[in-house]
Amino acid sequence: MYQFFVDPAQIYISDKRVIITGEDVNHIKNVLRMRAGEEISVSNGLDGREYRCGILSLGEEEILCELRFMKEDRVELPSQVYLFQGLPKADKMELIIQKAVELGVRQVIPVAASRCVVKLDDKKAAAKRTRWQGIARAAAKQSKRAIIPEVTEVSSFSDAVREASMMDVALIPYELAEDMSRTKEIMENLKPGTSVAVFIGPEGGFSEGEISLAAENGIRPITLGKRILRTETAGLAVLSWIMYQLES
Repeated sequence: MYQFFVDPAQIYISDKRVIITGEDVNHIKNVLRMRAGEEISVSNGLDGREYRCGILSLGEEEILCELRFMKEDRVELPSQVYLFQGLPKADKMELIIQKAVELGVRQVIPVAASRCVVKLDDKKAAAKRTRWQGIARAAAKQSKRAIIPEVTEVSSFSDAVREASMMDVALIPYELAEDMSRTKEIMENLKPGTSVAVFIGPEGGFSEGEISLAAENGIRPITLGKRILRTETAGLAVLSWIMYQLES
């Protein structure tokens, strides 16, 4: 069943109606070639509910649907996971965001670490964020997420550390960290309902000073094994492990 996201104001619960507008109108009519009577799933991207609807009519600028029933979210992770991603080169961030959303992350926070090659001014950062948020929305739609994870503004490393220090668990994979048994113990102790921060460095990794600052604020350095993982691989490895631990 196809899923679509709409603004909360487009869901009229008392009237049992849902209105779809924007680019999804063309997608439903001309790409999917759906017709009146077919059923779709709708979410407002905020409250975690699925609104099951039947198409009533397909107009030029909107699609009117009948709200048949609602059900609570059962697809989201039982914990909120935040990815603090050091800005990578080229278009790697797009892949990282797409896969992180598929794996259940709640929010992606781009981080301007000291070894980041990419430097974004305000104009470029705003354009990138718009692009990244669109990728997050598309990935949420494809993976049938109940929410649209937010891609935030680019954060400094110190601000990111400050935010992550308020979470229940905060981890920072580091190539000089050792003891995989410690990593396993941390992962195995993750419980539903906890907030989890994951820091991933850019291509050059985090500096020793950044690792020290993170550790001083309760963010635990961990190892991901004997091999060095690329920035676009490391976060997905951690998120996959967290997803497995929380849903198994």
